[in-house]
Amino acid sequence: MNEKSSQQMNEKAHRRVGKVWGFVQQRWGALAVLLGLILFPYIFSLLSGRPVTAGPPKFWQGQFIVMFIMAIYAMSYDLLLGYTGILSFGHAAFFGGGAYAMALFLKHLAPDLVSRYPLLLGTFNVTELLMILIGFVLAMVVAVVLGLLFSVVSARVKGAYFAMITLAMAQAIHILSKATDFVQWTGADEGLHGVPIPFWLNPTRYRLRFYFIALAFAVIMYLVTRRIVNSPTGRVFVALRDNESRVQMIGYNPAVYRAIAFTTSAVIAGLAGALFCLWTMSATPTMTSSFLTIDALIMTVLGGIGTLTGPIFGAALMEFLGHFFYQWFGPRWPLVFGVLFIVLVIFLPYGIVGTWQLRRAEWKYEGNPLKRWLGRKREA
Repeated sequence: MNEKSSQQMNEKAHRRVGKVWGFVQQRWGALAVLLGLILFPYIFSLLSGRPVTAGPPKFWQGQFIVMFIMAIYAMSYDLLLGYTGILSFGHAAFFGGGAYAMALFLKHLAPDLVSRYPLLLGTFNVTELLMILIGFVLAMVVAVVLGLLFSVVSARVKGAYFAMITLAMAQAIHILSKATDFVQWTGADEGLHGVPIPFWLNPTRYRLRFYFIALAFAVIMYLVTRRIVNSPTGRVFVALRDNESRVQMIGYNPAVYRAIAFTTSAVIAGLAGALFCLWTMSATPTMTSSFLTIDALIMTVLGGIGTLTGPIFGAALMEFLGHFFYQWFGPRWPLVFGVLFIVLVIFLPYGIVGTWQLRRAEWKYEGNPLKRWLGRKREA
């Protein structure tokens, strides 16, 4: 009996090892990228000869933090456009809504709650952590409300008319964020600055810690979004994109699933906005502007619509090229980036990741063109 039980345990252990090894073989590229991002601050510090918490290493950690947040934001837009086929020009409303929800709570309510109800665990104030978590929950609530508001409109109109209405609704929210009637709360045109956050989370003082928090947040959001896309609900999203009438014929309500897609996308974008508020310690009307929606569209198209990993590459490309182009070309850098964007769209019509996936599928079916060419040379 003991021999049988030990044999069964060994078989189970072998199966677990086999599953882990199979997962590593399938995802080795993503795991290598993740490992590179984890080690990046230390490798860059070693190469530059500067401390990991100061100088160029600290600066580039900040660039990557913005890239992580924008990647989450772009993934949320890809969930809406790439998988559900809904073109929206009001996505910045979700991002800005999450940022303002976090900023308003931390600025006007959290300080009083922290002083009244301190909960200490040694020297660590647990109440401060709870305030951050409540801020994220409020950002999700605001995003859900906005997502449902947009989805109600989508039940009435579609296509270009819906895109124009989302632009008008987002512009109304942008104007509301600048309204002088709420200046004591929102700061109007200037926005909310100096949002108090816990000292242990201060992105200026503890940049490396914030870097790893942002990286972990981006990985979690990617896994959650990927799980949604691969779920039965995600399959309905794709079916809605391809043929809405057939979805309705087989018994699914398109309005319900569009509402689910909108609220899910809005929540992810709102969480990205809340994290961006913690990074900048502010919330400004630019976070609700239509230009931010255009940025999400550009990042998604650059990387590849309907790929999830594409928006991540698009966010990285836009963030780092924007940095270098500004250094090289000054204020004229958007013009140069626009020309590059047109060229990339012409030669990579499905985006960077989308075109690569298409070519890889063709090579798998027809064979690698380089190998075919070498084979013809040998025959000749």
